[in-house]
Amino acid sequence: MTVATLVEKTALAKALFRIGALRFGKFTLASGKRSSYYLDLRVVPSYPDAYAVAIQAYREMAERTSKNRFDIIAGVATAGVTVSSPLAFLLKKPMVYVRKEEKGHGLGRLVEGAISPGQKALVIDDVVTTGGSIMNAVEALRKSGCTVKEAIVLVDRLEGGKTNLAKAGVKLNACAQVTELIEILYKEKMMTKGDFETVMRQVKGAAD
Repeated sequence: MTVATLVEKTALAKALFRIGALRFGKFTLASGKRSSYYLDLRVVPSYPDAYAVAIQAYREMAERTSKNRFDIIAGVATAGVTVSSPLAFLLKKPMVYVRKEEKGHGLGRLVEGAISPGQKALVIDDVVTTGGSIMNAVEALRKSGCTVKEAIVLVDRLEGGKTNLAKAGVKLNACAQVTELIEILYKEKMMTKGDFETVMRQVKGAAD
């Protein structure tokens, strides 16, 4: 279970649903897989009220992990940067971000920003599926001399990301699991019983 309170999770679930960041139906994902739900957190910053709910969730999670356990905040480009920027400002911590690939010009860096060997970095992303994007960022940060032991996401899709990251020595902290959001929306009568059961079967199947 995640550590956010039920009140926080309820506010988050409702906010994501209302702005269309969490939808139900029949979708084809970028991977080609079919899905009964679609989670697009990149739209969140376009809705100030929902954005505020999300940033507060990240802030409380970061404070629970203890600010003394990290020196810098590292956003995973591109979605993670929209969170790491305001979060770093609120926590008064330095921020860097990790590119998906090295630039073909200039210094050719993967990690942008001021970092020093030995610093402890907290990785920030929007969502985790299998953990690949976060792991790429972790590896880049470690090659730059940083210590990385924790990461925060808004939503865990429950498709192996937490386990995969744990194998690499990274603890995943999720503000909410997708099943928690779905259970809240069903109880709040914001989704049908059919959609609820279909999505829960999909998530359970992905986790098995």
